[in-house]
Amino acid sequence: MQRETQGRPQLEGYDLIGDVHGCGATLAALLEKLGYHQRSGVYRHPHRKVIFLGDLIDRGPRIRLAVTIARRMVEQGEAYIVMGNHEYNALAYTHPGPAGSHKRWLREHTPRHNRIIQDTLEQYRDYTNEWEDTLAWFKTIPLCLEVDGIRVVHACWDQKLIDELKQRRPDQCMDTEFLVESTDPTTQAYQILDRLTRGPHVSLPEGIAIHSGDGFTRKSFRAHFWAQDPQQWGDVVFQPDNLPGDLETRELTAEERQQLSYYGPEQPPLFIGHYWCEGIPSLPAGNIACLDYSAVKYGRLVAYRWSGETTLNADHFVWIKVPKEERALPKPWEIDFD
Repeated sequence: MQRETQGRPQLEGYDLIGDVHGCGATLAALLEKLGYHQRSGVYRHPHRKVIFLGDLIDRGPRIRLAVTIARRMVEQGEAYIVMGNHEYNALAYTHPGPAGSHKRWLREHTPRHNRIIQDTLEQYRDYTNEWEDTLAWFKTIPLCLEVDGIRVVHACWDQKLIDELKQRRPDQCMDTEFLVESTDPTTQAYQILDRLTRGPHVSLPEGIAIHSGDGFTRKSFRAHFWAQDPQQWGDVVFQPDNLPGDLETRELTAEERQQLSYYGPEQPPLFIGHYWCEGIPSLPAGNIACLDYSAVKYGRLVAYRWSGETTLNADHFVWIKVPKEERALPKPWEIDFD
């Protein structure tokens, strides 16, 4: 574990926090539960730092509050953060298409895309300058992180693609050229961005779709990347929605297996979000923790308290169930953030 300079006590570990999705009041409550307290408008801990796993925005009632808490912590050296697919989506949604392109925007303003970002745009509507500044900050967020023996990425750690990213972008952040390229499915930038922020997914057969509880229809399913020799779709599916019919027993084709990533048990501890887990937090593998437990669907906002262990321990999860009161009026201690 690294030592802090300027007389600060030794850092004891990191508190990794999953997808917040605008549950800003619950984020503040979780930080308080973890022993972080506001000083000069920033949540701080005497011996620990936070790592946010991305997806601060969209869907929830307190998006500006969530972003402000996280950004202030990052900028004051109290936290790190990695890019989530929703921060990436916001950047592409608001960026004009390249000159000469038929696309007006990098991420087209389709009804589906409009719906995903609707809550964020509404909550920033009267804060135009703040929104522009927030988008500029999003561009500074790295796509992955390695610090003190742990790895952090929003959806999937694919070493080959991460090596390609580091070769091209040593800071592991996007510039405008990378952002524009990443919206073209034929490019390296797209492959890197899609795998790291969205993870592996397998297409469903023609004519079959999953109708999710959030109202979206999906023609593929999210797959995990820690099965050493998967044979069937059920060996890799990783999402709350069940596969239709008997598709869990469908054999993975050689092409599908080749398209999956693999993270072996000998690799360093890895922390991910993204996958909308449900129930009591648990570890999918001894060296992997998923921290997305559907907070914005009144699930749990989850943290993992890491203090140097190489084998993760489910007893180190800390969480708060997101109450319906998340949509109530701000508490007095929140008002400073506005």
